[in-house]
Amino acid sequence: MSKKRLSRVIYPGTFDPITNGHLDLIERAADMFDEVIIAVAASPSKNTMFSLDQRVQFAQEVTQHLTSVSSKGFSGLMVDFASQEQANVLIRGLRTTVDFEYEFGLTNMYRRLMPGLESVFLTPAEEHAFISSTIVKEVAIHGGDVSNFVPDVVAKALQSKAKV
Repeated sequence: MSKKRLSRVIYPGTFDPITNGHLDLIERAADMFDEVIIAVAASPSKNTMFSLDQRVQFAQEVTQHLTSVSSKGFSGLMVDFASQEQANVLIRGLRTTVDFEYEFGLTNMYRRLMPGLESVFLTPAEEHAFISSTIVKEVAIHGGDVSNFVPDVVAKALQSKAKV
């Protein structure tokens, strides 16, 4: 079995919005791999609060301190994006056993569609384990303070959206 250096990885997601939990995983992945691509999914089936361009912009802004991290929007299949980017590893975050079951199914599908595509699962730091984009949006919509759960630029954007 030949050994391959894992140099370019993709961290896919909708990131609506990107949270401190996402940022924690991105920073840790940047320490492990030469290049991390944040793949922001268009996700037309989801009713996103922010446009694809806004979500890519947020990802770029909050990771500008990480020189090995870039952000790109995509639509279509993750495996097609991975192939286009010449990446054979996906980073996936796991908060709960429900996440694991979902991600396990996805991983098996990805392997069928793109043999050789591997998934690396990371768990968030304990202080971020409960954070999800859905919960953060719900708190913001109801006027709650989300500043401890998302980067400042995202908290301000959420606050502006909630007032509309």
